[in-house]
Amino acid sequence: MNILVIGGGGREHALVWKLKQSPQAEKIYCVPGNGGISQDAECLPACAEGDWKSYAALAKSRKIDLVVVGPEAPLAGGIADVLRAEGLKVFGPSKEAARLEGSKIYSKNFMRKHGIPTADFEAFDDPAAALAHLDKKPLPIVIKADGLAAGKGVSVCFTKEEAREAVENMLVKKAFGSAGERILIEDALEGSEVSLMALTDGKTLKPLLTARDYKRVFDGNKGPNTGGMGAVSPSQVPGDASAKIEREITSRFLKGIQQEDLDFRGLIYIGLMLTPHGPKVLEFNVRFGD
Repeated sequence: MNILVIGGGGREHALVWKLKQSPQAEKIYCVPGNGGISQDAECLPACAEGDWKSYAALAKSRKIDLVVVGPEAPLAGGIADVLRAEGLKVFGPSKEAARLEGSKIYSKNFMRKHGIPTADFEAFDDPAAALAHLDKKPLPIVIKADGLAAGKGVSVCFTKEEAREAVENMLVKKAFGSAGERILIEDALEGSEVSLMALTDGKTLKPLLTARDYKRVFDGNKGPNTGGMGAVSPSQVPGDASAKIEREITSRFLKGIQQEDLDFRGLIYIGLMLTPHGPKVLEFNVRFGD
C-alpha cells in the first residue's frame, strides 16, 4: 500500500513513523513534510494552498492507495471532498463535517441540537451586544473566536476587564482576522480536562486512548493557550464518567452526524471537562492532536 500523509508538523511525523511500522505500508510519502519526516518518508514539495486537484494529481502520479490528511485547515477547505471525487481513498472528513472544528458556533449548535452536554453559550458578531452580555454573566467566562485560530483563539477570563479586552481584540481589532468575525461567549467549566480520540467511518465509532493536553504557555498551567505544549496518555477517567461519555457523548455524536448526513470518515477528537455534574464537551476537533 502506498500512503500519502499531508502536513509538515510533529503530528504528521508521528503518523509517518507509526505507518512505517505497518507491514501493509510499501511506500510512504509526505507533503510537504520536514527534516525529521524525511528520515521515514519521501517528502514532496507542497502544491499551491487550496489547489486540491493538484494534490489529487500528485497522489495519482505516485499510485497512492490512501491519503491521510493531518492538519485541520485543508480539511476545512474541502480537500477530502476533492480527493474522493477524483477516486482516491481519504482518511479525513468532508468539508461540511469539518465545520465541527472549523466553526465553534456550528459545533456548539450541533451539540445543543443532539443533546450532547456542553457549557451554556451565546454567539455574537456585534461588539456592543457582546459587551452587554458580559455584564450579565458570572466569572470566570470563556471567549472563543468562531473560526480556526491555530489553537490560540480561546481566552479564559477571570475579570470583566480581561473579558472585555478579549471581545475587543476579536471583534474590533480583528486579532484573528475572519476567524474572529463571530465569537462565542460561554460559561467556564470546572473539573479535570481530558481528550478522547476515536476512529469513525460514520457508521461505527472506535475510541482510542484518552490523553491530557497541556496548552498554556507557562509552567503551572498559566499564560495564554498555545497550539499545545505537550500531552500525557492515557489520562485517568473514572468508570462512571466513562459510561456517561459513551452514553451521552460518543453515541449521540455518531447519531448526530448520521442524522445530519455528514460524511465523516476519519478521526474525531473530543475535548472534555469532567465536571461535578458529569462529562461535558469543550470542543470537537476533526483530526489527530498536535
